[in-house]
Amino acid sequence: MDINVLKRNIGLNEHGGSWTFRVWAPQAKRVAIELEKSGERIYLEAEGRGYWGTETTAIVEGDRYRIVLDDDRRLPDPAALAQPEGVHGPSMAVRLGGYDWEDTGWKNPDLKDYIIYELHTGTFSDAGDFEGIASKLDYLAELGITAIELMPVAAFPGKRNWGYDGVFPFAVQWNYGGADGLRRLVECCHEKGLAVILDVVYNHLGPEGNCLSEFGPYFTEKYRTPWGNAINFDDRDCYGVRDYFIENVLMWFRDFHIDALRLDAVHAIKDFSAVHILQAIRQHTDLLMEQTGRRHYLIAECDLNDPRYIEDTRRNGLGMDAQWTDEFHHALRVTAGEERRGYYADFSGIAHLAKSYRDAYVYTGQFSEERGQYFGRPLADHEGQQFVVFSQNHDQVGNRMMGERTGTLVSFEMQKLLAAAVLFSPYLPMLFMGEEWGETNPFQYFIDHEDAELVELVRKGRKEEFAAMHAAGEAPDPKAEQTFLQCKLNWSLPVTGRHERMLAYYRHLIALRKQNQVLRAGERTALRCFTFDAQHCLMLERRMTGSNELVLCLMNFSGQPQQLALPDHVISPTKIVDSADPEWLGPGSVSGQLQPESFIAYSAFYA
Repeated sequence: MDINVLKRNIGLNEHGGSWTFRVWAPQAKRVAIELEKSGERIYLEAEGRGYWGTETTAIVEGDRYRIVLDDDRRLPDPAALAQPEGVHGPSMAVRLGGYDWEDTGWKNPDLKDYIIYELHTGTFSDAGDFEGIASKLDYLAELGITAIELMPVAAFPGKRNWGYDGVFPFAVQWNYGGADGLRRLVECCHEKGLAVILDVVYNHLGPEGNCLSEFGPYFTEKYRTPWGNAINFDDRDCYGVRDYFIENVLMWFRDFHIDALRLDAVHAIKDFSAVHILQAIRQHTDLLMEQTGRRHYLIAECDLNDPRYIEDTRRNGLGMDAQWTDEFHHALRVTAGEERRGYYADFSGIAHLAKSYRDAYVYTGQFSEERGQYFGRPLADHEGQQFVVFSQNHDQVGNRMMGERTGTLVSFEMQKLLAAAVLFSPYLPMLFMGEEWGETNPFQYFIDHEDAELVELVRKGRKEEFAAMHAAGEAPDPKAEQTFLQCKLNWSLPVTGRHERMLAYYRHLIALRKQNQVLRAGERTALRCFTFDAQHCLMLERRMTGSNELVLCLMNFSGQPQQLALPDHVISPTKIVDSADPEWLGPGSVSGQLQPESFIAYSAFYA
């Protein structure tokens, strides 16, 4: 472990008036920095193992520059901190160390206390930038959110993108506000008591503007991924590639004060090294925390149902603190009436939802028809704080052909039931921007690529994807600006009618979760779940080790009133929320029964 975790060791960095530059280009014979304003070239010296470096006073902050390889290839800096003219333009010199942080008193909350709000910078506000997010932080704090999750902000082609087509992992998207804009946002979040999770992509880079292959063997033909050749984490000369992504992790934590990273689709990372790249990231993160005293979390998106990803590295796990749990979403949506097609085909509804409450994973070794294999393995003692659950997210909304949100797909009553199913689970709850008021604008897939051939390939790919899901009709054009604009949140909705009541209901549920010690504890292994298949109902019993307190949650996913008797061991039940209450514009409560598509929770004691 030879990376100095307390400073950035690659790219262009300012130190007391002079600038150091370091780049990995193992196949180059000569390497230089070329300044745009003068055309001057500053040649680098070979440092060994393919690294080149120099120190110079010829650069000032804001200068545009390119890297010249072998005197004929002029390229942006692969570790650039800013690409103000886009992914095809020159890089810009940025002082990372020049920011005067004022969040020294900030303490990252315990992971079990995270209530996450996922948002897309471009569509969250009218402004579509970091300042637009900052203007809504008071609203998020009042809602009860404790952590925002930003979809990827690494520089991507054009001005609108989900972020997963980023090609400069160190550069913050310029029209969002750049590096300083992101740091100001993080500081504002910490001032309001909000942690910041950043979505990062280490399984692929976007196709347009991706110049990493010009510098070295960043990709390998050894494996294929849905995006082409895999990033080279274990093939010949992979050391510089591994350093590059470890440096990226450390930069977000150290220089941007990001509290947690959400690592996109880690199942698509191919690595058979003795020390997997995720383990290396964990080790370097731990060393950084030890030396700075700040706490950071690593949250993986993974659909392999393999506990090794969240197992401690001392037990040969990959060391992630938590993971997204798509199977909870799939089981919940099928229970709520989602048609069983595509990846929903594997889920039976109420029985699988109960299994996800108990086991986090639905598939723990049984045969999956959709995958055509026996899939997954059981968890051991992993508790709720290691799993992030949701009733919708950017993928599950945006990968519908028309990008319909839950607010337009299910009834008002079912929306309330879905919210409670997530927020009263033993897991880390995540909301997708706008769901708390029942946003009706879609969230569709959009791009702003300049390459016309690539745009056509994206259009074709989307059509084929929806054909596989048996979706009828024509998908919106992902390149059209109107597709992007109609995805912006409608901030006039949460102050009107049913939307205002839905928002108040979400606030109430979040407050209950934060105030009730049983709900806060997140103990999956102390939970019991009972299903009533004929009534299409579920009863969730939340408990806490060492206490006879419990919370009993009754869920009716059917369209008819149902009667469920409370278990004999439950004494002194006190109703704490009823989604059918007129306060939430429900049909009204009826003693001894659950109204259609409703949720009731009781605080009680174990006899």
